Amino acid sequence: MLVISTLKKLLMRHFMELRWHSILLAIVAYMLLSWAILWVCGEVALTRSHDFIYWLIVTASTVGYGDLSPETVAGKYAVAFLVIPMGLGLFGLTIGRVAAFVSYQWRKGIKGMKALNYDNHILVIGWNENRTLQLIRLLQQEMEQQTERQHIALCVRVEVENPMPDSIGFTRVNSFSNDADMERTSLEKASTIIIDTRDDDVTMTTALYCSSKNPQAHIIAYFNDDTLGALLKQHCPNVECMPSVAVEMIAKSAVDPGSSALHYQLLAVDEGMTQYSMKYHGQQPVTIRDLFNTFKERYEATLIGLARAGTKTLQLNPALNDHIQPGDTLYYIAEGRINHIDWENFRV
Repeated sequence: MLVISTLKKLLMRHFMELRWHSILLAIVAYMLLSWAILWVCGEVALTRSHDFIYWLIVTASTVGYGDLSPETVAGKYAVAFLVIPMGLGLFGLTIGRVAAFVSYQWRKGIKGMKALNYDNHILVIGWNENRTLQLIRLLQQEMEQQTERQHIALCVRVEVENPMPDSIGFTRVNSFSNDADMERTSLEKASTIIIDTRDDDVTMTTALYCSSKNPQAHIIAYFNDDTLGALLKQHCPNVECMPSVAVEMIAKSAVDPGSSALHYQLLAVDEGMTQYSMKYHGQQPVTIRDLFNTFKERYEATLIGLARAGTKTLQLNPALNDHIQPGDTLYYIAEGRINHIDWENFRV
């Protein structure tokens, strides 16, 4: 028994170490050998080309329908002692390897070791536990109102697994500025890059790296120290630096009670009126007054600000006589995002 057990372990270890091409060759060899044995034994019915493959598969997989079976004594012994044992071994080995391969690939994705094949996606860099999870949930809610949904990918350095394996891409890297690591995030194809790390100096170096690799992306960097954000803007004016506004919110709520709830509702997309933006694609300039009234009458939306085309200067509560030019960005408050405006036939 000891010899048999040792031999069994040796064979199993040998088979588990086989590569895929070796397994394929073993299956082909098994099929040829089985056909030759049946032919020698005079099993004419089983060696027909249109029946042999079918019979061999149902036999090796232990299904055994019984519609085809060996008729000669030699054929029965050959099937019982050679064809079936070898087939069961190869069948179990193949199924086991396929299951192991699928499981391995799934684990690689969970652990962030696989490369993402994304394009025009939103890449979130950094891990702040609940804050990062809330950010991703808000982005997902925003995507539900988009006509063309974008993939969301998370890139971290800490040893965590994908927190949302069914809905986001995930990569774990050693450095946010390593070419080989960041290539797995499809960084150069991302349309939006959000950088929110625990350390401002890491955020700074990551923003500089991302700006050099993908200067066309909309890059947002969150800083606890506002001075670092201002310094980054000097070198990368295309990066939108997001300062911490907690202190300002406290002061505003102290003087104007309820301000925090107001600002929260403007930012939350799952309830009430929320702030959105859109490009003005009309061919002719239009006054704030005309567009304000049209938005309110048609969409129950309130125009609150604009940013001129080619600039990032935000103008809140613009004068009613100001003109909106083609390409300007409009900011408005509405219950949902306004999509599919036919600017060519838009009349105020």
